Amino acid sequence: MLIGVCDFPGDYLFPPKGYGGIERWLWATAVGGRRAGAQVHLLGPLWRRELSDDWTVRPFRLEDLAKDDACARDLRATGYDLLVVGHEYPSVDAWRATWEMLDADVATFQHEPHFRHGPNSFDGRKSRLYCYSPEMCRRYAQHHPIAERAVHMGIGEIEHKAHEGRDLLWLGRIDAQKAPHHAIRAARLLGRRIVVAGPTFDPTYVNAHHELFCSDGVDMVGEVGGGDKMRLLADARVLVYSCAREYVEAGAATFGESLRAGTPVAALAWRPGTCAHVALCRQTGCVAEVGAMDDDAVVAESLAVAIEHATTLRASEVQEIGMHRFDPMHHFQVLSSRPC
Repeated sequence: MLIGVCDFPGDYLFPPKGYGGIERWLWATAVGGRRAGAQVHLLGPLWRRELSDDWTVRPFRLEDLAKDDACARDLRATGYDLLVVGHEYPSVDAWRATWEMLDADVATFQHEPHFRHGPNSFDGRKSRLYCYSPEMCRRYAQHHPIAERAVHMGIGEIEHKAHEGRDLLWLGRIDAQKAPHHAIRAARLLGRRIVVAGPTFDPTYVNAHHELFCSDGVDMVGEVGGGDKMRLLADARVLVYSCAREYVEAGAATFGESLRAGTPVAALAWRPGTCAHVALCRQTGCVAEVGAMDDDAVVAESLAVAIEHATTLRASEVQEIGMHRFDPMHHFQVLSSRPC
C-alpha cells in the first residue's frame, strides 16, 4: 500500500517540536503506516529537512498542481492508494481537482470544531472524515463521520517506562479556550504543585488570571518538545485537562500522549459525549462532569475530586492501556480501511 501524507502551510517546523494537534496527527499516521508495512511518502515542502535522510519527501502540494498537467500525470503514475491530509483540503477546489485525477482514497481527521466543509467533500467511503467524540460526530453528521480516537506524536518522542510521578501537569496552548486557570485552582485546593507547559497564545487571558499563574506552587515552563516533553509527562503524577465552558474539543492530543506515558488524566467536561469521555476509563483517569452554570469554585472542587481519584491509579496499567488505545499502527489501519 502506498500512502501520501500531506503537510500544509504554516510558519513552523513540520511537525512542530512541541505544540501541535493536526500536525502531530499527520506525523503519527505516517509512523503508523510505516509500522503497518505501508510505503509512506511525505508530500509538501514544510517537512523537516532531516526527514529526507530516511523518508521519501516530495516537496509540492496537490493544490499547486491543478494547472500543471505534467506534474499531475507524474503524481498519478506514482499510484497512491491513500492520501492523509488536513481536514481543510477536501473542501479546497484546487486540491480536489488534483486528488480526483489520482484515483486515491483520502482520509482526514476533524481537528477544528467550527470548520465548514463543502456539501460533497466526503462520501464516507472513498473520501472519509474521522471524528473523535460523539459530540463531534453530531456536528459533522452530514459528512458521514466515522468515530475514531486520534493518535498524535512528535519526532523523537519515545515513551519512558511508566513510573509513579510526583506533581500535577497541565499541557497545551495557554489561552482562554483551554482555560488552564481551572487546573491551577484545583491544584491549589489540594495543596499540590502544578507544572503548566505550553506556548502562551493569549497574553490577555494570562494577565486576567495573573494572581493564579504567578502563585506559589505553579511552575510555568513554556513550550516543551522531544525528550524534555516525554520526561515531563513521565514524571507527572496526574495530567490535568481543562477547557472553557463553550469550547468544543475536537481531538486533544494530550489524552493519548499522557496515557502512553503512564500518566493518568483528570479531565474537565462541560457536556456528555466529549473527547474526555471517549479517551478515558476508570483505569486511566477520571472525568469531572460540570454544568455550564457552575461557577469557577464549583468547577475547581469537581476537578480536585477527579485529580484525587486519578492519583490512585497505577502508572503501569495506565501505560499498558494507553499503548493499546492510542497505537499509531492500529490507528493507521483504521484510517486506511474503507468501511463495508
